[in-house]
Amino acid sequence: MNHENSLRDLAQAIFTINRHAKTAPEPQHLYQIKKDTISKLLNEKKAKKIGLHFSDHPKLSNQHSTLLVKVDDYYFHIPPSKDDFKALKHLGSLDQNYRNPQTKMSLSQAKRIVYQYIDWKPGKKPQTRQKRQTSSYYTPSSLGKMEWPPSRSHRNY
Repeated sequence: MNHENSLRDLAQAIFTINRHAKTAPEPQHLYQIKKDTISKLLNEKKAKKIGLHFSDHPKLSNQHSTLLVKVDDYYFHIPPSKDDFKALKHLGSLDQNYRNPQTKMSLSQAKRIVYQYIDWKPGKKPQTRQKRQTSSYYTPSSLGKMEWPPSRSHRNY
């Protein structure tokens, strides 16, 4: 790991990204870089798989499990692999004893740390809604859009 990013900085950055992802309108990119960072840390033996938890947010009413991973003094959940189910102990319901230390870090700083670590290069911008959702009852105002005084092309002769 390069000296600019300590394991603690990375853990705090992941924590910050995760916290923002939980309230973001389109969190896919944030969850993806979190997962990529934790996967790289696991491959480098700088993070440790603790076990499996039942998710607090079942998908389509089906109970599913998440993988609990420890990075420095922080705990995170990521999707488990099939091998994780064979190799790791299932810890049951989410244990509220796994609490992360409070962290003050901006999202932009957290992303910068993580991007540098996983060597992320912006390719295609994450998909955002192209068309703005508006009510069918909404009529945009034309105030301030009319040209005054009118140019020649607008005059009626």
